This record gives sequence, C-alpha cells and structure tokens, in this order.
Amino acid sequence: MKFFSTNRKSKPVGFREAVIKSLPDDRGLYFPDVIPIFSADEVNRLKQSTLPEIGAAMMLPFVKDEIAENRLYEIMQEVLNFEIPVKRVSEHIDVLELFHGPTYAFKDVGARFLARCLGEFSKDSNKETTILVATSGDTGGAVANGFYGVEGVNVIILYPSGKVSDLQEKQLTTLGGNITALEIDGDFDRCQAMVKDAFLDAELNAKFNLTSANSINIARWMPQSIYYAWMGFQLDNPEDYLLAVPSGNYGNISAGMLAKKMGFPIGKFIACSNANDVVPRYIETCEYRVKPTIPTHANAMDVSDPSNFPRIQQLYGHSYDAIKGDVKGFRMGDEEILKTIHACAEVDSYTLDPHGAIGYQGLKQMLKKGQKGVFLETAHPIKFTPVMEKALNKPMSLPDFAIELMAKKKTSVKIKEDLKSYLMDQ
Repeated sequence: MKFFSTNRKSKPVGFREAVIKSLPDDRGLYFPDVIPIFSADEVNRLKQSTLPEIGAAMMLPFVKDEIAENRLYEIMQEVLNFEIPVKRVSEHIDVLELFHGPTYAFKDVGARFLARCLGEFSKDSNKETTILVATSGDTGGAVANGFYGVEGVNVIILYPSGKVSDLQEKQLTTLGGNITALEIDGDFDRCQAMVKDAFLDAELNAKFNLTSANSINIARWMPQSIYYAWMGFQLDNPEDYLLAVPSGNYGNISAGMLAKKMGFPIGKFIACSNANDVVPRYIETCEYRVKPTIPTHANAMDVSDPSNFPRIQQLYGHSYDAIKGDVKGFRMGDEEILKTIHACAEVDSYTLDPHGAIGYQGLKQMLKKGQKGVFLETAHPIKFTPVMEKALNKPMSLPDFAIELMAKKKTSVKIKEDLKSYLMDQ
C-alpha cells in the first residue's frame, strides 16, 4: 500500500514513511492509493467479531507491509480496550458514545494507535522522534496520554491560550516528562499553521525527526473509521440511519466516510458545525470561503479552515454533487447549544456535551418522519463544566478523575509567533 499527497506533487510513500513524515512536502495530506473494499460476506463475518478484531481487519490492508498481522492485532487489543457503546436517547435517536477511553474523548482511538505505530518504528531507529501537535481541545490530552513515557519520543503540544477548557488544559499541561505544552497567543488555526510551517522547514527537519499527531497524520485519521463500522453492526438497517457528526477539523467525519467507502453499512452524514461553518456553507453554495475563527461554547470545533477537507474531496472524487448527495450541513450558535443541552436533559434525561448537542439538534431538525439517526458524543460533558452549568442551571459534580486532575499543577511555556526559535534552542 502506498500513500499519495492530495496535492499530487510529492512522491507516494509507504505507511511507515507517511506516519513518520506526517505531512508531504507539497503541503497536501497523505491518502491511500487504494481503498480496500470489504465484500458483503466479509462484512457479515465481521459482525460477530470483537472490536479489536474488527479494527485489525480494517487496518491490515493499509499497514501489512510494515506491521505483521499478529502484532497489529496485539496493538488493537491495547488501543481498543474500552467500551464504545450505542445508547438509546429517544424513540428515533441513538448516540455513539466515544468518551469512555483514558482521556474521555474520541481522539483516544487515533492517538493510541499512532503512539503504538511510532513505538514500533522507533525500535529500528537510534534517533529520537519529536511530535508536534496542535489542539483545539481534546487532541492534546489524548496525545499526551498516548505518548507519555514512550521511549525515543518527545511530544510538543501547541494550544490556544484561554480557548480550551480548564480540564482539557490540565490534561495536556500536567504530565511533564516527555510532554511539553506550548501556550500560543492566538486561535487553533494559528497553532495548526505553526505546526505545518515547522514540518516544511528544512533546518528544523535537519535537527529533529519531526512528525505530527494531529488528524493530518494518516495513523491518527484512519483508525477512527473503526468505530463507524462497529456502530453499524449495533443497528438494524444502518444504511437507513442519518449520522450526525460534530465537526471541527473534519478528521472524524471523513474517517466515517472512509469506512463507508470500504463497504461498511453506514447511512448519510450531517456535518454539524458551530459558528465556524465553512463546510456547511460549501455544501450550500459550492464555495469554500474561510472566515476568521469565532470562539464558541463548542471549543473543540473552533476551526475555520479544516485540514481534512481535502480528504473529503478525495473520497468523493472531487465531485461537489457527490458530496452534496451524501452530506448535509448544519450549524448552531451558542444560545441554541445551551438550550439544546437543557432541553435534552429535561425531556430525554440525557446529558449532552456542547459538541454532541449540535449533533443531537442536527438530527432533530433533519430526520424525516419515521427515520432514525445516530449522533456522536465526542467528549465527556465534565470537560466543559462552565458551559454545562450555564445550560443546566445547576452545578455539576466532578467525577473522581476530574477532581484528581484539577488538583495537579499546570506547566506550560507561553510563546507568540516564533516556534522555530523555541525549537532550535531545545
């Protein structure tokens, strides 16, 4: 299996090089040159399999040239060792809960897989790997947890100052060791641009073995397709369901599209956004126009120029009509987020986080009579305590993991623009 750049100006590479290099020289994204298609019989056989078995079967075609099948299964047992349940919320709406991993966010799946892949590859190298990653909220904590203590790997996390929740900030600033948190004066898009610029800097790459743990990295992006296949196996006639995905950098929803292209039973998508609605606007107008990022209650989705949009285009053959035929757009503002969290708790006795609230409301508005839908809950509500308490009009009790985390001391380095100077001084 080879991986080409979506900009088509860099040479294709194998899985190992795509993971380690992370970003092609032409600023595109790596994408598999062949999407493996599972037959109906193969899909039916996997229905009886465990989550790690499904994960190993789905990832094997992409990685078999670099990771042996038995080792891949061992990795999947380590990565997917927590529950990913589908639960009923109301008569026509189910939820896929993705916050039962070690950092209580959907990004645990991709971050843990990437960490183990790089761990495998670092065994054959005498040079340390430096991971640069930008976070709008949950990526930082998932990456920090996944890579903490991994030999031969140093992690540098860039996050926008004042624009992540207190608990999210503690998850990425309290580990120490091989984890460094850089607090950036700017928004997530600025953090992401700084990371991309670093990857394309020849002097930095000569000094460091740089890679990324954002969803731009193929090993962070692809394994997210696994829980979409798993979800479909829990439903009756899953192709008829509408699937609402809270979307910021669009790695999550595009991984669901990958699973669908691979032959797994998945219905149509709703790309659910907050006020940063570049993709819903594109679906409506066929115009991709970036606007300044707007801070919102759903902070992990505060992204105005999502990196993974080129993968969506690639998955649909660069056809606007194909995208529009399979994907609906939905947007929601902060006041509606608060009202939706409150109403769902009162009517359906289910606690939404601000991001899941957008998915839930997208289904409520777009489901046709008699149709069923699933939305994704991407992070534990306690990560967003101020927003949750404002919406619910009552204090939230901190679970034990949050009490322990909030008591830890934050350690971060504040920088403004010059990431290169900081790195060269290390």
